[in-house]
Amino acid sequence: MKRRLVSTELAAMAAGVSDGTIRKWASRGKINRFGSPQKALYDLDELMRLVVGASVRPHSSDRA
Repeated sequence: MKRRLVSTELAAMAAGVSDGTIRKWASRGKINRFGSPQKALYDLDELMRLVVGASVRPHSSDRA
């Protein structure tokens, strides 16, 4: 299956969070970062799995 990679801005928009949250998730290992040192890209399907999984856990304080 081919990865659908999107920019930080589009990843944030798709997940309904800020750009900073996307960067935090990547630095904490919740999602993988692709691209180059100058241009971060994120797998849209991986991101959606994280978001959907987080929405079904009650009272999760570790989202950001």
